[in-house]
Amino acid sequence: MGQWVGRIIGVVLVLIGGLWTLQGLNLVGGSFMTGSALWLVIGVVVVIAGLALLFRRPRRRV
Repeated sequence: MGQWVGRIIGVVLVLIGGLWTLQGLNLVGGSFMTGSALWLVIGVVVVIAGLALLFRRPRRRV
């Protein structure tokens, strides 16, 4: 996966995961996810995955 593609996917995952986390915390309303602990956990996991993509080190080519 290209370095830029990984970073773009990482940013998207952080943004979506952040929204899901806020909905799970009942801070953003208007959805079936609002106030649900399941979406809080899913959101946090997605944010962590996005951060891992953003801050991973590129592999050296041999």
